[in-house]
Amino acid sequence: MRDSYIRDDPGFIAWQQGRTAEAAARYQAWTELMKQATARGVAVRRARIVSEPLSDYCRFEYDVTARVNLAGGEQVRWLPRRRASDIALPGNDFWVFDGAYGKFNHFTGDGSSAGPEPFDDPRLVKLCVDAFEAVWERAVPHEEYRPA
Repeated sequence: MRDSYIRDDPGFIAWQQGRTAEAAARYQAWTELMKQATARGVAVRRARIVSEPLSDYCRFEYDVTARVNLAGGEQVRWLPRRRASDIALPGNDFWVFDGAYGKFNHFTGDGSSAGPEPFDDPRLVKLCVDAFEAVWERAVPHEEYRPA
């Protein structure tokens, strides 16, 4: 849900220098992990809520999504922030696993990781699942999304 994350990420730096293939290659371990998960029948869906025009970091994410996320079997959708104003969203990025537990990802103001926070409180899980489904329904599949 942020417009910028870890700006000293070597993949982001490679992308800034015009080396998109090298940037994507830095996430090969993630792509392989997703291939293994999706081969077992696990559905992996990722929704990105973004400001438009895209920040340089979100442009980087957009440019490597096909080579990293889609190549691993993830489904990715994009939702312009203006279209998310009426969706109740948790205050942090999150993952939900099997609809039963999750993990918040905390970041500092400059986008550095401040560590994860696991959760299994059914109320938090429901909040995150409901928010994600509302975003997913409204978001545009990566293959159709054209950043402003």
